Amino acid sequence: MKYIHYLLFLSILSGCLVTDNTYSRLAPGVWRGVLELEKTRFTVRDKDTIFVLNEQFKDGELPFNFEVTYTGEDAFFVTIFNGAEEIRCDSIRFGRDRTTARDTVNIYFPEYQTYLHADVRGGVMQGEWVVTTRENYRIPFYAKAGLDYRFTNFKKKPEADLNGRWATLFGVEGVKPDRAVAEFSQQGNRLTGTFRTETGDYRFLEGTIQGRKFWLSGFDGAHAFLFSGSVSGDTLRGEFRSGTHYRTLWAAWKDPTFELGDPDALTVVRPNGDAIRWEYATIEGKALRYPAPDFEGKVNIFAITGTWCPNCMDEQRFLRTYLQEHPEQAEKIAVVSFAFEKGTDLEKINAHLRNYKKRLDLPFDIVYAGKAEKEAAQAAFPALNHVMAFPTMIILDKQGRVRKIHTGFDGPATSRYARFTKDFEQLITQLTQE
Repeated sequence: MKYIHYLLFLSILSGCLVTDNTYSRLAPGVWRGVLELEKTRFTVRDKDTIFVLNEQFKDGELPFNFEVTYTGEDAFFVTIFNGAEEIRCDSIRFGRDRTTARDTVNIYFPEYQTYLHADVRGGVMQGEWVVTTRENYRIPFYAKAGLDYRFTNFKKKPEADLNGRWATLFGVEGVKPDRAVAEFSQQGNRLTGTFRTETGDYRFLEGTIQGRKFWLSGFDGAHAFLFSGSVSGDTLRGEFRSGTHYRTLWAAWKDPTFELGDPDALTVVRPNGDAIRWEYATIEGKALRYPAPDFEGKVNIFAITGTWCPNCMDEQRFLRTYLQEHPEQAEKIAVVSFAFEKGTDLEKINAHLRNYKKRLDLPFDIVYAGKAEKEAAQAAFPALNHVMAFPTMIILDKQGRVRKIHTGFDGPATSRYARFTKDFEQLITQLTQE
């Protein structure tokens, strides 16, 4: 029996080694990455080897999938997958750490000012995810090539059908839970979906259901989301973790009458308040103010945003795509994004915003408007009763009257994205024709 256990141990070790040397940097093809929210892994390390000794996930591990694709002998990019979402990462640095004699790789997410750093040994990476806008925020990370499953490759028969819409409360351990709507799609053991809230959505999540238990995760370079849950009768109960800094309990149930607040009515103009006025410099240094002749006779869209916010990026891309697909409207519309950012160095912030604008190919002005705080956004737009979410979109007609204030953003991961797109197009067409 000891001999059998020894052979099994050796087989696990050998399964972690990659002997194919036909690639020059990272092993091409699929990889399975894991962020360790809790340190639960048993690892053997020395200067020549890295052995990862567990194949299935454990509590506190947030898995995600990615693929390495070569475009030349030494050139490659990484694609991260979350359900239907594909995130291409081509800002990558590969080198050799002389102190450890190991190959290393940095995979950057410049929009969010984060990166993955890892030592590389064959088909294994080991390192950390670093968030530069938080003080000493690092989460251990490892990955292995050739694994195409997310949480597990087990196929235990599901004991429930999670398809559909679920009324949800986050923070059920507290006195004032937050309302949300879960939208799930289940195909066999595969589970995808998202959670919609009044301030935005949790974007693309992917996972599995095994028996009565299920898990979902999402990693996009900005956020690391891990949901776990179980089915109890007609109720779902579970835990939500955002990185290592936040965790809470949640519960969900089927209720066709359950609705979130109207995103077009959560923020309004103050009664008898001042009109919207502002004056800033663009990230290129051009003076910009409203009202001004440049905005007269146009439909004006002011987007309260932040580069640290994936929902905001979804909205920025939406506005870009609308302008590209409706060139006949472009001369009738003025869009300005008001970025509320982390950090204090104005020169670095503007440089980051210029890079953000270039990478997203945004055809409109961006101004730095203040710190990444709702209070700062409120101060920038005192005509509003409050700003409760990033993003918030303000739409004014040609006469400068506020016609809509949309709180949050139901992005492409949600069932409401198509409806939002249709409503937006109808409103803009109406306002440009008035």
